[in-house]
Amino acid sequence: MQHAPPAEPSVFFVSLGCPKNRVDTEVMLGLSQHGGCQVTSEPEQADVIVVNTCGFINAAKEESIDTILEMAQWKTAGRCQRLIVTGCLTQRYPEELSREIPEIDHILGSGDVEKITQAIVGKHSQVDVAATPSYIYDHDAPRPASQHAFSRYVKIAEGCDRPCGFCIIPKLRGPQRSRTPDSIALEVERLSQQGVVEINLVAQDLTTYGTDLSFDGDEADRPRLASLLRRIGEPPAPRAATSADSLRWIRLHYAYPTAVTDELLDVMATAPRVVKYLDVPLQHADDRVLKWMRRGHVGKTVWKLVERARERVPGIVLRTTFIVGHPGETEQAFAALSDLVRQAEFDHVGVFCYSHEDGTPSAALAETVPAKEAERRRRELLRIQRQISKKHQKARRGTLIDVLVEGESDESEFVLVGRHQGQAPEIDGRVFLSLGEDAADLVLRPGDLVQARVTGSADYDLAATVESEGAILQPAFRAPQAVKLRVVA
Repeated sequence: MQHAPPAEPSVFFVSLGCPKNRVDTEVMLGLSQHGGCQVTSEPEQADVIVVNTCGFINAAKEESIDTILEMAQWKTAGRCQRLIVTGCLTQRYPEELSREIPEIDHILGSGDVEKITQAIVGKHSQVDVAATPSYIYDHDAPRPASQHAFSRYVKIAEGCDRPCGFCIIPKLRGPQRSRTPDSIALEVERLSQQGVVEINLVAQDLTTYGTDLSFDGDEADRPRLASLLRRIGEPPAPRAATSADSLRWIRLHYAYPTAVTDELLDVMATAPRVVKYLDVPLQHADDRVLKWMRRGHVGKTVWKLVERARERVPGIVLRTTFIVGHPGETEQAFAALSDLVRQAEFDHVGVFCYSHEDGTPSAALAETVPAKEAERRRRELLRIQRQISKKHQKARRGTLIDVLVEGESDESEFVLVGRHQGQAPEIDGRVFLSLGEDAADLVLRPGDLVQARVTGSADYDLAATVESEGAILQPAFRAPQAVKLRVVA
């Protein structure tokens, strides 16, 4: 017999998948707190467990299912009275999940964030999934930090209208919908006043930001990513001494190759807060594969983008991702992709094997690539990139870099870890910090921004030394503590 949770239930959250999903989890966490719930960091202490799933590719779906089943065990091994599952997987398979996993009490979709409090107290039917997601949070949504309190993600748009052949996201997340520039600017300002040093802007496609907003003025003045960055990329006017302005880095994640304009690159080169870092998933370099992927451009476009970005933004750090094993990818096509990776020398590269997703145009293509061959190509591309990264890291030896301190290293209590501007949280390398003789008595805290000299390098990570007590460029502000929840990227 199912028992209702207490009047002020304790809730445990699990967030799976991408940073965009993390933002949704944080909003649900904030809404539940405002609704009188208590958040716990231990599933065995939870009256209610919420799993925010990912359903992008097969591996993510399997991980989501495994996590749901793991959490369901606490209904007998712990005090859990209600299991709620939400996110991309439930958006795609609501009825199947309800039928196959009866332990689930409530199923919400990817756009049903605002329903979480009612689901926690049991005021929703078992399956309540909007057919077309339409939700996008704004600056008034309560959203406590779930990572380091000095580093936050800000979602500026949701959904996608791109027709990429391999991608199921438009069906999972709905059409493009952008937040207003005022809403984003207010959130960024609020986070800066709370002690946030680093903001990572995320969307399925940052570069289509604003295209869906209603606008009555001159088309040239329509809100775009470049104009948004000009607005939030400049430090505010001097404030009263009691008001903090901690924000120093704004980083961009997920730009579309054909939509990276010269105007956007020029803003990246000049706006003080915008770091010279661009995450632009290129996916491939071969003309035929790009056509089958429905990317809307050819390989030459990719080469020109890399050249243009480095010309207009000296010192830019380029991160990209590629898909290997897409239907129709021949050895010749893979060779073209390998040549791009060798010659372009990207700073960071992620490689994924093609995932067959029912309902996508790519799934209907006949010329499939065996899974073992796709994995071989993935390993080969990563091998090429590892040598490039090792060379880039070695070239930094002896240079001074600004490092955002994250905390103690897991490897030694005498070593701290942090990141420089060219290292995004959770996906790129790290900087291992030690204190030099002249800084031996220095006490560094998470959120400090310091200057350090690079003394060593590995394939992806750096070692650096803080040489003097004056190396603290900005001490950590009193940022609110992050709420602990399970996050699986």
